[in-house]
Amino acid sequence: MPSVPSVPSGAVYPDGWFVSDVPQDSDEVHIAMDRQKAKQTRRTRRRIGIRKRVSGTGAVPRLCVYRSLRHVYVQVVNDLDGTTLCAASTMDKAYEGQATGNVEAAKAVGKLIAQRAKEKGIEKVVFDRGGFRYHGRVQALADAAREGGLKF
Repeated sequence: MPSVPSVPSGAVYPDGWFVSDVPQDSDEVHIAMDRQKAKQTRRTRRRIGIRKRVSGTGAVPRLCVYRSLRHVYVQVVNDLDGTTLCAASTMDKAYEGQATGNVEAAKAVGKLIAQRAKEKGIEKVVFDRGGFRYHGRVQALADAAREGGLKF
């Protein structure tokens, strides 16, 4: 970050910033970064705790979910073989040009993964929420997968 010249308090920079708006040192930036790191660390711990209890087999594979700010990804995994049996996401060509980071998109991905799993002969799975709260897009995806015929 470029150094901020000393300007009297309450003054306005030419680009419209007030002196109080510009961080005087990098402490404010580091606090925000530390908050993000702490949030990611908590999610990783939750994910590891879930993975200790949830494991997919050939008969009952694991349905694992990952959500980013823009997209939702889901895959059905056999952990014993280390293989992905089928996958779906909002990155698929079917979603091109549509909103991808909302509940409706998650529902569509849930229906799609249920359809693809049924084609592979998979009817029962264990749900792995990946450390995310069972709320919003994760819940919508799970409900749509259940409506599509998956049991978990």
